[in-house]
Amino acid sequence: MLVTEIVVESVKFAWHSFSANKLRTFLSMLGITIGIFSIIIVFTVVDSLEANIRKSVASLGENVIFIQKWPWEFTNDFPWWKYMNRPVPIVEELPVITQKSTLAASTAFVASTSKTVKYRNNSMEQVEVKCVSFHFDEVKSFEITDGRYFTEQESQSGKNKTLIGFAIAHNLFGSISPIGKQIQVLGRKYEVIGVFAKEGNSVTGNSMDNVVLIPINNARNLLDLRSERLDPTIYVKAKNGVSIEALKDEITGIMRNVRKLKPSAEVDFSLNEISMLTKGFDGIFLVIGIAGWIIGGFSIIVGGFGIANIMFVSVKERTSQIGIQKALGARNIFVLSQFLVESVFLCLLGGIIGLLLVLAVLYGVNTWLDFSITLTYSNIILALTISVLIGIISGFVPSYTASQLDPVEAMRSV
Repeated sequence: MLVTEIVVESVKFAWHSFSANKLRTFLSMLGITIGIFSIIIVFTVVDSLEANIRKSVASLGENVIFIQKWPWEFTNDFPWWKYMNRPVPIVEELPVITQKSTLAASTAFVASTSKTVKYRNNSMEQVEVKCVSFHFDEVKSFEITDGRYFTEQESQSGKNKTLIGFAIAHNLFGSISPIGKQIQVLGRKYEVIGVFAKEGNSVTGNSMDNVVLIPINNARNLLDLRSERLDPTIYVKAKNGVSIEALKDEITGIMRNVRKLKPSAEVDFSLNEISMLTKGFDGIFLVIGIAGWIIGGFSIIVGGFGIANIMFVSVKERTSQIGIQKALGARNIFVLSQFLVESVFLCLLGGIIGLLLVLAVLYGVNTWLDFSITLTYSNIILALTISVLIGIISGFVPSYTASQLDPVEAMRSV
């Protein structure tokens, strides 16, 4: 009860002090505001980028291996000339892998190119056309908001059926449902049977918003599926409970057998996995996070010194008041808490204004850019915690000095 009374009275004194010195209060908390804004805006952007990347990467599948010509990781002395001579994965290798693998839950072949897509007088350029085998929906995570996926018969026979991304549906059809309509791509007309849900921009370029999906057997006569420019890839998804390392060992043996490689021969394929991407991003996020602490840290330190200086000035101005309070029986803890709460309150106010500035910037970014940046509760708590700590650290010495003043000497300063 006593603690509550002390805090309430201290807050009243602090508010009265702020009201009487508005300009000084504003200038005092400006450094804290800038520091909190700098740190939290960096952390918020980093957290949002990381969430976007991890979501994008997760949609590829954390338990998926990608059989490709080129590896995703290179050493400083990698023999690029050996990679140049490697063959690309081909469609004919897919059924062999599917049949021989005991650890794979699903497999799919994917080849991609960029083409112009048309519907009547509307068109879109540089649209990603993905040519996929039937089980692509089992190795790649996506959502269909309108229509459906290919049937096995449509996929195997190579029907002129297609699924399109949200951006394509919006740009070509507007508010009209594209289901049952025909678009022109690769010199042919395809019936739209499905529309992917909106995913937004992806840092890894893995969004389905700008994708046209067609059966691989339909694309055989239209594209050279053995061309490296199409980036042919075989996706292999592990069964539940099967580790990536175990699956890689099995697929390595199967691919060596498929390509008839001798035991002493080097492999002529790469088995890539998602962890290769995430390891690189972790290092980048760590560096950016440290930079954010450094940039905002200097502002907060400067702001902390400013708060301490203002609190010393406040103690000096109210010395006689402190003497009267102590003469009337005010304890040292009351005087100390009075100024300490004022310091903490000042820093908290600066931190809250910094958070409001962050929200204003995020609102502008989210309004103008097709990329979602969200201020998380953890960053809000971090900002308030830093503000309170800076308030305690900056205000303790002035507060303690005030609490130790002699009542008689203090009143003589009138």
